[in-house]
Formats: sequence, C-alpha cells, structure tokens
Amino acid sequence: MKITIENKTIDTDVFYDVSIGLQNNLENPRAWYVDFPVIEPVRSENFVGSVAEGNSVNFNNISFNPHGHGTHIECLGHITKKVFSVNQLFKDYFVKATLVTITPQNIFNTEFQQEDRVILKEQLEAVLTHETDCLMIRTLPNEKEKLHRNYSNTNFSYLDVHCVEIMEKYNVRHLIVDQPSVDRENDKGRLAFHKAFWKTENDAPRYHSAIIEFAYFADEIPDGDYFVNIQVAPIENDASLCRPILFPIQEN
Repeated sequence: MKITIENKTIDTDVFYDVSIGLQNNLENPRAWYVDFPVIEPVRSENFVGSVAEGNSVNFNNISFNPHGHGTHIECLGHITKKVFSVNQLFKDYFVKATLVTITPQNIFNTEFQQEDRVILKEQLEAVLTHETDCLMIRTLPNEKEKLHRNYSNTNFSYLDVHCVEIMEKYNVRHLIVDQPSVDRENDKGRLAFHKAFWKTENDAPRYHSAIIEFAYFADEIPDGDYFVNIQVAPIENDASLCRPILFPIQEN
C-alpha cells in the first residue's frame, strides 16, 4: 500500500527493521554486565508450558533487561528521581527521520587514561544539514557482530555532549543509535549526554523526547531521509523494548 504524507510517498511493503530482538541463546547481544535473557516454560507440580514436553500449549516466562538486551526506547525517567514511564510519555510513533553514518574519532581520555571512540560535534555538523524529527546514527565499522556482541567492559563508542547543540539547531526530538548508550560506558555516573539531551537539569525538561539505543542499521540501508514507525512494547517503565521500522521516501 502506498501512502502520501506531506507530498512524500512511502510504500508500506518496503521497509527496514532496525531492531535487535530477544533470543534465548548465546546469539543475543548484551551490555551493562547482565547475563543472557531467559525464555523458558512455566514449570509447576502439575504443569509444564511446553508442547515438546507433552502439553497442549507453549507457555513461557521471559526474563530480560530492556537496557542490556536489545533495541530499547527510554525517556528522561531513566535518569530522574521521579519515576516516569516511556509508555506514558512517548507519543510520536510515526515521524520524519534522517540516517547518517559516522566513524567515531579516537580520542585519548586523560581522566580515564584510555583511548575513547567519540562522535564529535563537528562530525555531526558535517552530515546533518536539515531539520528532522528523529536523528539516526550508524557508527563505523558496522560489523554484523553488533547483532551478537557482549559490550560489557568494551568502552564502546559514544557521543560528545556538544553534539546536542547540533540536534537543537535542527529541532531533533528523538535519537536512535546503534550503541548500548549515548554516553561513555564508565563515566562515573555523569550521564552528560543524557542530561543535556533531556534537559533534566534546567527548567524545561524534554518529557516527550526519547532515546533509542542498541539498534542495528545494516549496510544496505542508505543514508538519507525516511519515515520511521517506532513500535513500543507497552511496559510501564523508564525503558521498554521497541522496534523502529524505516520506510524509504519514494520519488513522486
């Protein structure tokens, strides 16, 4: 089905799913020092929720951490004393989006005495040139190992806090990245980018803006403009599993 939105056309049969879902095996990616998610049949004295084990239905419990096990959406409740639910605050399920690809720069961090891979303000400024509701950032190298990697204790790539200035310039409301976090893995709890993006330390916090982490943009997805449908699991928590679906904009 073809749909025209603001003089732009998309085909609902042509899309890219950039989410990483949950798997009950060693292929599942993870971060933040958590073990693998667990999907297993309910077991009691008189019942086993498994057809393979003789029951009429499969009836599983699922144990996972939304921040550590796959593509997730989070709101400012992730870093505020007051508990906010992303399921209540996020309402922009279908928005204009722009995908850019950036190779993080190697920067020696004198405080931690370690080389970091950082997306810098000037890098983002060079590739983002127009307004967009949702900015999506693919980092290079873009190995398929991202789909299975254990990111714990790897000092993965992150965004310099000054990138927020470019996002504000182009009215970016939502951000999607392919790393487990927009901030440094170990930053002594500062969470500088999270705080600057959501403006949690001034008088105008961005309650309805969202950050999506742990996405994966395959190489065949070209940089450029899209419409994105952000599907959110209805869980009352600061973060929830989500599935961003990208629809290429077609020429009229």
